[in-house]
Amino acid sequence: MNRRSCIPTVACVVSLCLSALSIVSAPSRAHAQSADLVLCDRVAADPADPENPPGVKGVPAIAPSDVAIALKYCRAASRTSRRALFELGRAYAANNQLPEAIAAYRRAADKGSSAAMVELGVLLAAGNGIAKDPEAARKLFERAAEAGNPRGIANLQALANSGAAAPPNPAAARAMLARAVEANSAEAQYQLGMMMANGTGGPRDDAGARGLFEKAAAQGHPGALEQMGIFAEAGRGGPQSNSDAKAYFAKAAALGNEDAKAALKRLECPMMIRDKRGNFVSSLCF
Repeated sequence: MNRRSCIPTVACVVSLCLSALSIVSAPSRAHAQSADLVLCDRVAADPADPENPPGVKGVPAIAPSDVAIALKYCRAASRTSRRALFELGRAYAANNQLPEAIAAYRRAADKGSSAAMVELGVLLAAGNGIAKDPEAARKLFERAAEAGNPRGIANLQALANSGAAAPPNPAAARAMLARAVEANSAEAQYQLGMMMANGTGGPRDDAGARGLFEKAAAQGHPGALEQMGIFAEAGRGGPQSNSDAKAYFAKAAALGNEDAKAALKRLECPMMIRDKRGNFVSSLCF
């Protein structure tokens, strides 16, 4: 019985090795890329990124001990993943490499990452590490908002509220914020609450605004905590309670909200002593 066999020459051995490598190398490369992205996500994913797949919770800030890991694996994964490219920007920012972070955000935004659009817009709006350009920031926030990113929608409205950019159509902004609220965005809850409280872009709804402020306050939003204090003190949209107002103002003040600090002082010292000319002398605190 004749059998065809490979004579054990150098050429035959090399040929067999190359054949084996061709079978193994492609899956190995794919596996390595997948592992890079998994590790990148684990230490650098943003909880607010709508592109996060199920199971990726993200971290509010990259831990100092994880920065080197994030840079290594996000850089590798960014060759094929725009999410990893955005996360690489976060890693650079955490490592105080702002120019590199801005470059990564730009590339990720150009590839369609709405999270990168938001981060780059924030830097442009504040002039942090880059020339201040509110109009460019507005355009980025608009692109992110159109992609359904809650932070894009909320920041677009916040930029308009600051007077740094032309406000969007109020009714359209209110509708966009309503969609963002469904994603449990504290900033969107706060911004929509303000629009409802002021009757902007739709009917005034104190009860609805208070409900939104309460949800955002539960997530530690300083502005929402301050508004809950205002609403509780006035009995607006719900029960009146000075003790609740004090508690909300105190939480907001602890987070650095200056208006809440002043409101808390006013509640603690409600009575002012004046001289006969009406000039302030001192306060009576309780």
